[in-house]
Amino acid sequence: MSELVLYNSETRRKEPFRPITPGKVGLYVCGVTVYDYCHVGHARVMVVFDTFVRHLRAQGYEVTYVRNITDIDDKIIRRALENGESINALTARFIDAMHEDERALNVLPPDREPRATEHMGDILAMIETLVGNGCAYQADNGDVYFSVRDFPGYGRLSHKKLEELEAGARVEVSEAKRDPLDFVLWKAAKAEEPDEAKWDAPFGCGRPGWHIECSAMSTRCLGPHFDIHGGGMDLQFPHHENEIAQSECATGEKFVNYWMHVGFVRINGEKMAKSLGNFFTIREVLKAYHPEAVRTFLLSAHYRSPVNYSEENLNKAKAELQRLYGVLEAVPPGEPAEETDYEARFNTTMNDDLNTPQAFAVLFELAREANRTQDAALSGLLVKLGRRLGILQQSAQDFFRSQPGSGLSDEEIERLITERNAARTARNFARADAIRDQLKEAGIELLDGPEGTRWRRA
Repeated sequence: MSELVLYNSETRRKEPFRPITPGKVGLYVCGVTVYDYCHVGHARVMVVFDTFVRHLRAQGYEVTYVRNITDIDDKIIRRALENGESINALTARFIDAMHEDERALNVLPPDREPRATEHMGDILAMIETLVGNGCAYQADNGDVYFSVRDFPGYGRLSHKKLEELEAGARVEVSEAKRDPLDFVLWKAAKAEEPDEAKWDAPFGCGRPGWHIECSAMSTRCLGPHFDIHGGGMDLQFPHHENEIAQSECATGEKFVNYWMHVGFVRINGEKMAKSLGNFFTIREVLKAYHPEAVRTFLLSAHYRSPVNYSEENLNKAKAELQRLYGVLEAVPPGEPAEETDYEARFNTTMNDDLNTPQAFAVLFELAREANRTQDAALSGLLVKLGRRLGILQQSAQDFFRSQPGSGLSDEEIERLITERNAARTARNFARADAIRDQLKEAGIELLDGPEGTRWRRA
């Protein structure tokens, strides 16, 4: 079996994966800030790490997958005030929506899903440690800041130098910091903020900064030193850089061995983001495309590379997925073939830093061979390997029937087919052809055969 190799963002090279504890993997991924519906950029991070965890487990690793929820943040407070609703009501609503989107995309739940508001004790303890050892200080405005220059390794993940950061530092609203590079650990309460956004602390009533939340939750769930930390490419700096600094200053241990960062979903050359207003929510896209087609699209480029969101690329993914299901329809799967070159090559590509485009290439080769030989064992293997990517979860019949976007329910389609059959029996071919054309325009393909008429959504 090939060796698992990962690209480590910190060293900027591929490295053989060596877990801290043989056979076990501790993985932490930065999750969503829950103040709105998840968009396709969020979906890519979810799908990539879901696929990674599936692969690790298939390779025999015991994985503890932790993905947090940020449920207290400036954006959350602003949105709650704008909506005239409580923070708890807002976050509960969008946590539920996020879980609905995940289930729709066949994203398995993480083993642990900590929420920032449930770990306030851990957050406060870490800040107290940092203040106590001189790596953080309380400013005159009541905020507590991390002293960046007291951590010699700052910039090692993003490969930024302090001199460059200082030259490019923007003017902060607060002049209370000792150094423009310092970042906030604890924000003193403001009169206009709701009470549910405030917690009592040794350094005064307030709430945590974003960076400290992830350090406290990850070390609580996985310990002070764990295997892999992941997230979107945009989090590398400053979020993950700040996590390293505060975590290692608080624990005295190396924080993380491997850093994995997922490339952007781009639209018109820009990253998809709520802040840019150029995003599509997961639920919007699922109205037009099958969830497995969306997964196929998101995994069509290597996870570190950007992927371009467009109807053309989504339709290409849809067509590729239909090709695979078409083989399963023609060659009903049996018990998967064992010890084949296809599975060995699939594992090799996935072990090469999760190379999903090459993994799909292996699936298409396997599908062609299964179709050529009409071999049910190869068709079964296609299902087995496809499910490692989170696709081919349905029977071919159910898949083709469940394509979104036609606007016709199953019952309406069956009614029109019954009417068409009656028209053909009555030799009213003009009406029969009109119904076929109506169904075709709605994306419904009719398959006439000796046992009657079957249909599927094209």
